[in-house]
Amino acid sequence: MQRIALSKDLELSQIIYGMWRLGDDSDTSPAAVQAKIEACLEQGITSIDQADIYGGYAAEAILGKCFAAASHLRDKVEIITKCDIVAPVGRYESARVKYYDTSSAHINYSVECSLTQMKIEHIDCLLVHRPDPLMDHEDTGRALDDLVKSGKVGSVGVSNFKPHDWSLLQSAMSNKLVTNQIELSVVETSALTNGDIAFLQENKISPMAWSPLGGGSLFSADDDKSKAILSCLTHIANEQNTTADAVAIAWLLKHPCNVLPVMGTNNLSRIKSLSSAFKVNLDRQAWFEIYTASLGQEVA
Repeated sequence: MQRIALSKDLELSQIIYGMWRLGDDSDTSPAAVQAKIEACLEQGITSIDQADIYGGYAAEAILGKCFAAASHLRDKVEIITKCDIVAPVGRYESARVKYYDTSSAHINYSVECSLTQMKIEHIDCLLVHRPDPLMDHEDTGRALDDLVKSGKVGSVGVSNFKPHDWSLLQSAMSNKLVTNQIELSVVETSALTNGDIAFLQENKISPMAWSPLGGGSLFSADDDKSKAILSCLTHIANEQNTTADAVAIAWLLKHPCNVLPVMGTNNLSRIKSLSSAFKVNLDRQAWFEIYTASLGQEVA
């Protein structure tokens, strides 16, 4: 498994196991979660992606019960989690509306909740989940720097930020933002041309890619675009005796900015094969064949 250094203090497995749907599984027992983590570790996948809002603010607690039952696992993984989305469910059920909160008070409260829910003492990487139109960048930046200084958080990044959002927050921080988790897949390629990836690549920042398989829509193939992409992926997969999803992830891994795909599945057999993407060989023409299918036309 390739490992990517996001900073001198943080190194992650290039494929990250995402726990967005952890609470949707029919079995959320500590043993079931442990089996998923161990299947990842067997492939060298050591990085776990969480967020306070996942599972209606319940997914972190499910992971915490696993750590309580198998405490040795904590030292074998890196924990990424996110904050700032407040939705009227779980501990925020009294909220009148879904909103974002990047105030220092909310960020500190969220971190304390995450540490308690996951039964850990340190978050390896904390991400601001969504750009907040009411963000006071001085207040937010100071809160994030203080969390790093306290040792509760190792590194800080963002999610779904545009370059201008990134620059605003970074201007108020002494610590460097280490990543931006954005939507990127063979289905959603706009980040390749709208400046998002170019900005990160210029600044030597490796992005995390959420929904790297198009949120499952790719494999339902109920529209012409998905059908064309799936046909292309399947053709390449058959030639290399692998699967279409492995080819889709290999397409991301091919990019020189070192994309870290966040793979979320509760299927243990699929978890055990997450690293198969590294065995796929895509030359430049194969990469562009997939890109052409996604665009629906050849490049200019």
